[in-house]
Amino acid sequence: MLRSASATTAGVDYQRIYAVAVSTSRAVKRLLLGRAMRSDRLGETLLPKRIALPVFASDALSSVAYAPDEILLTLAFAGGAMAMTHSWQIGLAVAFVMVVVVASYRQNVHAYPSGGGDYEVATVNIGPRAGMTVASALLVDYVLTVAVSVSSGVQNAGAALPWVRGHETPIAVLLVVLLTTMNLRGVRESGTWFAVPTYAFMVGIVGMAGWGFIRDAMGTLPAAPSADLELLPEPGYEQLTALAFAFLLLRAFSSGCAALTGVEAISNGVPAFEKPKSRNAATTLLLMGAISITMLMSMMFLARETGLQFAEDPATQLYRDGRPVGAGYVQETVIGQLAHTVFDNFAPGVFFIAGVTGIILILAANTAFNGFPVLASVLARDGFLPRQLSQRGDRLAFSNGIMILAGAAIVLIVIYDAQVTKLIQLYIVGVFVSFTLSQLGMIRHWNRHLRTENDARQRQRMLRARAINGVGALMSATVLVVVLLTKFTHGAGYAVAAMVVLFFLMAGVHKHYQLVSRELALSDDPREDRALPSRVHAIVLVSRIHKPTMRALAYARAARPTYLEAVTVDVDPEHTRELMREWERRQIPVPLRALDSPYREITRPILDYVKSLRTQSPRDVLTVYVPEYVVGHWWEHILHNQSALRLKAALLFTPGVMMVSVPWQLSSSQGQEQWYTDTAPAGRSSAGPGPELPGQRGGGQT
Repeated sequence: MLRSASATTAGVDYQRIYAVAVSTSRAVKRLLLGRAMRSDRLGETLLPKRIALPVFASDALSSVAYAPDEILLTLAFAGGAMAMTHSWQIGLAVAFVMVVVVASYRQNVHAYPSGGGDYEVATVNIGPRAGMTVASALLVDYVLTVAVSVSSGVQNAGAALPWVRGHETPIAVLLVVLLTTMNLRGVRESGTWFAVPTYAFMVGIVGMAGWGFIRDAMGTLPAAPSADLELLPEPGYEQLTALAFAFLLLRAFSSGCAALTGVEAISNGVPAFEKPKSRNAATTLLLMGAISITMLMSMMFLARETGLQFAEDPATQLYRDGRPVGAGYVQETVIGQLAHTVFDNFAPGVFFIAGVTGIILILAANTAFNGFPVLASVLARDGFLPRQLSQRGDRLAFSNGIMILAGAAIVLIVIYDAQVTKLIQLYIVGVFVSFTLSQLGMIRHWNRHLRTENDARQRQRMLRARAINGVGALMSATVLVVVLLTKFTHGAGYAVAAMVVLFFLMAGVHKHYQLVSRELALSDDPREDRALPSRVHAIVLVSRIHKPTMRALAYARAARPTYLEAVTVDVDPEHTRELMREWERRQIPVPLRALDSPYREITRPILDYVKSLRTQSPRDVLTVYVPEYVVGHWWEHILHNQSALRLKAALLFTPGVMMVSVPWQLSSSQGQEQWYTDTAPAGRSSAGPGPELPGQRGGGQT
């Protein structure tokens, strides 16, 4: 047998080029993600509370940057007086809902610590369909969280960095890629990176609020930059009926409930906490709720005290000296106006608040990067998503889920051109679907336990918990209805449609896994599953007599089948006669059969012959041995016929047929197996099989 052709063709060393490319890709992967971690180091990736807070609470905490804006924008439809009078009341209502939801989720993490969160609560207590509804809603909401948070952060950066304007979409996509890379390195490592800016945001907002309260108490707090403007109501909102007034308040309340997004992430991420997992998760929930409420109410209070005005369309709604301010007026966010007001004589404070606010809006997406993969892994474990999503990557993170989340978010950012005003309309529907079903599930959970609990103290605790969940279910359902009524035609309908599609997709995946499981399940009679075939009929495919053929024959004979024969396809009669004569001359102790092929086909005659054998003896097992050789260079595959791939694919669908590949490694493939490991040395290229079918005269070099 001759050696394979040189890797150098026309002065180009393809082997070295390929080797350098593979080595470079591996080096880049290790540089970006770090070295792979052993499975027994999973405990090292668990999060203490100080890291878990910024990891899982960044979304909820960052809502302070836009929840006050949403409340004031909605109330602004009825004019500035409405916003000044009722904004703090809406803020209190949102804070009360958050207290109820946080209290409920503290019970969730104790009762269901496996990481399923709302999905597990709904599945166990209501049923699989409710669980799938919650899961589809959460998965869609996580994707929207990434798209909205990153787009919002980029738009905020554009206010301070003029070069960002007009390039929001590519910058947002680049930031999603950066977040993806960080999370692929592992939850703990990415959490350590994100902890500093998250804590800086909390310190900045709380510090600004505290200094504002002090200045307000001392009477030195100035008015907001927009306080001297008059906010007029939108056309049609000048005189509101009692029903329209109540509906506007409900709409403002539902907009403010954007502050609750991300609360559920901790219940889905309990497995990522250090032990005791449930207690640490419950403590982190309490801290998150307390900090979020403090910051939200501080912003609402300062906005009221400084006379801040915030309009949906400032050019036409805001008036100065009886005239509209016009398109030249630049309206800053609520936090931006408050920073200029509180730190009117301290410019570094203004820049600090602006910087950490932009960063936290981008890092808020990290909550989804930790919630989505964990929830997807639980769904995959239960058979509702592909099983690959339950597998951890090199850094013990759920890499497949992280990549899917990033890809879906990038698609949304590109479609909506990173415009928050459009993306926000799709937002918060999913989270309140999960809130509502989770609260209903917890009510049924307590009802079930109350039927069997006799201890008076425990019953009292359960009754109190059920009351909390009942209030939470009522409020969540109310918000959900209002959101659907007010936002369905503005974009929320697309989010609902995505949830429906995902629901049926998960149902289809689950049905497939169930069908496969039933087909593969053992029968009640163990003798039936252990029954041996009546005979084993072995076929060795032959094109010429060479070392691969002889190895395949030896291997087939060593298996001791009931009947063994060699088969070739008569594509070239002269070649076939020469093959038969050589077969007899070498006295090979295996009969050789030549299959007719009047149309010079190779695959069809073999398939027809195999099917005829199966028809004659359906209880026999038919084993087909394919001698093939392995080449070491990618371009060598072009030189060898790949018809065997079609034959293998066809025989895979034939019951009772076993395909056995018998490889013969050519010299060019020496050492190529190392490319399939992470310890491969540089300078080698990957190998691949080059199957040879009977009748292929140019199948290889001999």
